[in-house]
Amino acid sequence: MIGEHRAENMAQCDFAGIFAQNRDNVCPNMIFRPSPRLGGGLGGLNSGRSGRSPMSDLRLRFASLDRTLGYQMIKMRSIPVFAMVVAMASFIPGRAQKRPAAEETGSHSQASKRDTRNPLKAASLTWDQTDGTTRIKVGSQPYGVAFDGANIWTANFGDGTVTKVRANDGEVLGTFKAGVAPYGVTFDGTDLWVSNQGEGTVVKLRTSDGKVMGRFAVGHYPGWMAFDGAHIWVTTVPSHGPGKVSELRITDGKILGSFNVGNSPVAVAFDGANIWVTNGDGTVSKLRATDGEKLGTFAVEGGPIGIAFDGANIWVANRGYASVTKLRASDGKNLGTFPAPGGPYGVAFDGTNIWLSGESFVLKLRPTDGTELGRWATTGAAGITFDGKIVWTGEFNDNVLAGYHVEKL
Repeated sequence: MIGEHRAENMAQCDFAGIFAQNRDNVCPNMIFRPSPRLGGGLGGLNSGRSGRSPMSDLRLRFASLDRTLGYQMIKMRSIPVFAMVVAMASFIPGRAQKRPAAEETGSHSQASKRDTRNPLKAASLTWDQTDGTTRIKVGSQPYGVAFDGANIWTANFGDGTVTKVRANDGEVLGTFKAGVAPYGVTFDGTDLWVSNQGEGTVVKLRTSDGKVMGRFAVGHYPGWMAFDGAHIWVTTVPSHGPGKVSELRITDGKILGSFNVGNSPVAVAFDGANIWVTNGDGTVSKLRATDGEKLGTFAVEGGPIGIAFDGANIWVANRGYASVTKLRASDGKNLGTFPAPGGPYGVAFDGTNIWLSGESFVLKLRPTDGTELGRWATTGAAGITFDGKIVWTGEFNDNVLAGYHVEKL
């Protein structure tokens, strides 16, 4: 059914570039027209206002996709939806990403004998299920997920909050207001950063109590972020022209630079020296972190969202083509594109294998050749992170933080 009216049954909505079954009927007016040429992909957008409610201010008109993506988006009304934005990878923090010294001390349970100097060894869960998975109720539509060395945080797009969950026992420690339509969440070694799609801001929160330490305007539809050891990098989608990635100083949130990338940028990853950005036009941009100089633009498949670094290579989740692409970090050479069924969204690295969140499945892949090692059904998972023992995903339809015990699966 195509048109500018409400879907009679279950609507298909696009939350940051994913075809989600919207159980809560939160975005009933977004309809997709399949291209006769291809079966996946997403496009850019322009914003407007409906005047109905704070969330309704995200009224959007989606433009036709680049022909490589194969979907056209039709005008919609009063719908809490945002730019096609992923991983985060934080956007999606992977084990191999650079971490500051302040992040190298995490807490763990008394029963754990692991080295607490490494935050990736902090989680020692006492609630492991026999099947190696667990589910914890959080806020509405948790699209972003991050680990702070002791706790897992979710950015809850549907209710404007973030939820803090203790990693070693799964206890929910608090839910805190963040802004309008929070999407990405990233830890800088001391504080938490949240990108708010609905108000064009990034918020800095104190991790001990969730207090807002600063709110900084960055531009339209900020996406999944990354931390480079001194700065936060965040994508935005201007009303006109190419997308942007901005560098914020963590002490005061000042924008130190804003650099052109591809159209409709989504997520950011850091490889220890360079910034990588997924773009809705089917490319990935590489910039030097020290000065924002563009070092290259590399083609992947349609609708790339999540991105992560494994210590040598960059992995990109191609939502539009149900695949994942491996790029050599040194020069961007495509080392392979592998099947990733079920609409991949986010990417994380557990030190050994690659994990993908997605609309239908969470996948575990062997990084050498992309072979699928495991598959778990999901109702829709977006943000993904690894805490040293558990891979965590945000399931946006069920409002759940799901954990996958790496050693048991």
